[in-house]
Amino acid sequence: MAAASYDRLAVAASLLVAAVVVAGLPAAGALGVNWGTMATHRLPPGTVVRMLEDNGIRKVKLFDADAGPMDALAGTSVEVMVAIPNNMLDMMTDYGTARDWVHQNVSRYNFDGGVNIKYVAVGNEPFLSSFNGTFLNVTLPALQNIQRALNDAGLGDSIKATVPLNADVYNSPTESPYPSAGRFRSDIADLMTEIVQFLNQSGAPFTVNIYPFLSLYDSDDFPLDYAFFDGTSSPVVDAGNGIRYTNVFDANFDTLVSALAAAGVGGLPVVVGEVGWPTDGDKHATAAYAQKFYAGLLRKLAANAGTPLRPGQYIEVYLFSLVDEDAKSVAPGNFERHWGIMRYDGQPKYGMDLSGQGRTNTALVAARGVQYLPRQWCVVNPNAQDMSKIGDGVTYACTFSDCTSLGYGSSCNGLDAGGNASYAFNMYFQVQNQVEGSCDFQGLAVPTAQNPSTDACNFTIQITPSAAGRRRRAIAATALLLLVLLAALHVAP
Repeated sequence: MAAASYDRLAVAASLLVAAVVVAGLPAAGALGVNWGTMATHRLPPGTVVRMLEDNGIRKVKLFDADAGPMDALAGTSVEVMVAIPNNMLDMMTDYGTARDWVHQNVSRYNFDGGVNIKYVAVGNEPFLSSFNGTFLNVTLPALQNIQRALNDAGLGDSIKATVPLNADVYNSPTESPYPSAGRFRSDIADLMTEIVQFLNQSGAPFTVNIYPFLSLYDSDDFPLDYAFFDGTSSPVVDAGNGIRYTNVFDANFDTLVSALAAAGVGGLPVVVGEVGWPTDGDKHATAAYAQKFYAGLLRKLAANAGTPLRPGQYIEVYLFSLVDEDAKSVAPGNFERHWGIMRYDGQPKYGMDLSGQGRTNTALVAARGVQYLPRQWCVVNPNAQDMSKIGDGVTYACTFSDCTSLGYGSSCNGLDAGGNASYAFNMYFQVQNQVEGSCDFQGLAVPTAQNPSTDACNFTIQITPSAAGRRRRAIAATALLLLVLLAALHVAP
């Protein structure tokens, strides 16, 4: 009874903190976050939605239209951007298929107590060079068909189709490397002009993903302070207009503004679909840097500072991202699984004042009611006789779990060889839900109730897998198959 009372008191205190954070302050309510689900163990959708509401976050950007998150968002005031994955863009070039998708994933949520859908994201960064042009010929037709389907469904005035694009779709020429000289990339300039003119005609915004962190990651010569918002000892002076840029976010954003103007749509609204800072997987990916970056960004947003070419304007922003995702590809870098402002289990990583007022000791409200696997870890067996195969065991464990925190500059980089092996074995053990036999590795590993974590390196205990989540994924897969069949038959549902 006493424990239950303490739990209720803790929840009440958390909600009071959230109310104080949000009340009377504009930034939190206008902020959005990206809710990705590429994780081996996902928080239940209802838990995530409660966490959004507890923190006063009123906008969320999804990467699909999975029924789990959508059902959990129903009946809330949270504004939603649903998405069509890149692998479905080719299908959407057929209007009948696009119409069916809108019917199944947008129209059916359009009722009192439904989902407050504001945007449909058509693809995600489809023009990345790593895609080798796969989506160049299908993105614009898909965009046009989705907006047409929204219009035909009577939803086009309130719901707009857009395409989240990476910032590499625009640049400045080498002879004039300044924001005022921004143009769309030469190989896709004509296509980008068609896209932005269509967005302008339909009343939709241009959506761009901007990552100052990547500037640091890509070049050791990049000035560290230019990635943040506290000023720099070496500002960039735009030779075209004399503007002094003190941070790369403003410079990047204004390069896009110039590119839009050059394409004849200088007033097109811009939404920053992703912006954030990772906390592990690289020497610059730390909680301290992430906290510094967000403090500056949120302060800028709260002040409606805009950018030099669009001053005094609030910038609509979706932070990237809400929680860590341990199943994401690490092709971009080991940091890719560590973008969350929350850990995998919905626990805050650092202090963060969403209001942008810069108040110290302000924390996000953690996810409530999270259930964990038993409190046990997997470590190297101190009594193991033959250690010659430990390298093979580590390789196997890391192939099927997330060992990115062991890399150079990462949080667990300081472990010795035995610590590295224990970390890898434990990550595999947790991903396998601690099932019998998953902590053996031919006698090299053994379960323990003693926490092997260090001050710098956390040995994870995973959350319990969600049976509801597995059912929803199966339903989503069935729905996708049905959509493919309908497209082949040209049959409306």
